[in-house]
Amino acid sequence: MSKRVQLVLLQDVNKLGRSGDVVDVAPGYARNYLIPRQFATHVTPGILKQVERRRELERQRLAELKEQALEIKAAIERVGNFTVRKQAGEGDAIFGSVTNQEVAEIIQQVTGHEVDRRGITLPEIRKTGTYKAEVKIHPEVSAQIEIIVLGTAS
Repeated sequence: MSKRVQLVLLQDVNKLGRSGDVVDVAPGYARNYLIPRQFATHVTPGILKQVERRRELERQRLAELKEQALEIKAAIERVGNFTVRKQAGEGDAIFGSVTNQEVAEIIQQVTGHEVDRRGITLPEIRKTGTYKAEVKIHPEVSAQIEIIVLGTAS
């Protein structure tokens, strides 16, 4: 069995690891592919310190993003109910349906915080009434809201 070489990845490499990971690879793979293409470099104490510093900065950045998401969640849950006005016909049936984009715009108008429409999970809304929805703000933070659909005369 040939000797393995330890490298620090400078970029994400598919099926090998993420930037900053220390990996053991075959010498030929390191010499002929990873190092010439600037995907990796040899392990030295200085580079390990740089990698650790980058990881710490990234961890702090992710913690700040989660903190901001918690603030947005608190603002959304403080309001609790969001009202959508739609044109309605017979039997409280609304024309069209309530979309994620509409809910995102209403949340932004009321709270002043922008929410990604793709993170909003709505039930199918075809009639006036009260509905529960989930707003995913961050991979670890989501808020439950109530949407009140009111019909307006045509």
